[in-house]
Amino acid sequence: MKKNFPFLLALAAIPLAAGFAAPVTAGEALANAGDAAPASGHVLTANIGLFSSYRFRGIDQTFGRPALQGGFDYVHSSGFYAGNWNSNVSSGAGYPEGNLEMDFYGGYKTTFGDSGDFGVDVGAIYYYYPGTDLTTSNAGKTNSGRVDNTELYVAASWKFLSLKYSRAVSDYFAMPDSKGSSYLDLSASYPLGDGWGINAHLGRLDFRNVANGSYSDWKLGVSKDVAGWVLGAAYVGTDARGDCGKSEFYCFSSSLSSQNVQNGSRTRDAGRGIAVLSLSRTF
Repeated sequence: MKKNFPFLLALAAIPLAAGFAAPVTAGEALANAGDAAPASGHVLTANIGLFSSYRFRGIDQTFGRPALQGGFDYVHSSGFYAGNWNSNVSSGAGYPEGNLEMDFYGGYKTTFGDSGDFGVDVGAIYYYYPGTDLTTSNAGKTNSGRVDNTELYVAASWKFLSLKYSRAVSDYFAMPDSKGSSYLDLSASYPLGDGWGINAHLGRLDFRNVANGSYSDWKLGVSKDVAGWVLGAAYVGTDARGDCGKSEFYCFSSSLSSQNVQNGSRTRDAGRGIAVLSLSRTF
């Protein structure tokens, strides 16, 4: 039986830097986790956001449709943190029989230097898609069952710049023989004052043992804080192979069967460039 999860359940933790936040994705949600300075030793925050499209590492996850995201983060004064991030997704993006992404993460973050300009962040994240059932074949191997992924990550930051490396310790989103796939993320967020900010990102995915799976992605955005609500606009692009006329790897359909067969009559290049608009808030 196909399991449908209500759209309103897709509330995810999107830790945004107030005043210069941008449309974020599952991976970017970790960038500011642990930034709070809890006077009591403990801080719990909640976040919610509405996005015109959900792009994970530049790739379309909602077949061009809007995404509702939000959730929770816990931060301890020692630097340890944990959180949950969720979003609605399209089954055609590789999640047959499911339409919800739930991410669980935890780690340790600290700053150092006289002014605290330098930072280090280490942790792990588990990507979970309830209700999914997928059979995939690659490099002579076959995987069957739920779609998920586990990654370890380490990041270093200096002022408004950050560099993060993530490495899959399981098969990357259920693709056989893809353990060890990695993603390198260089990001910048710079406040302009009066609630305005700009942000940029350049990433590179090394999708192990998958033909046409590796690609680069980029983003350039601007944001404005209005009474605690952050309005964002960003251009997101990739060089991923998604030409549907050539049936390339990142050509996604509107739905997908458990046998990895495209059911939807509509297809689109999931890595094409697009403008993403957002409205979000941290509580």
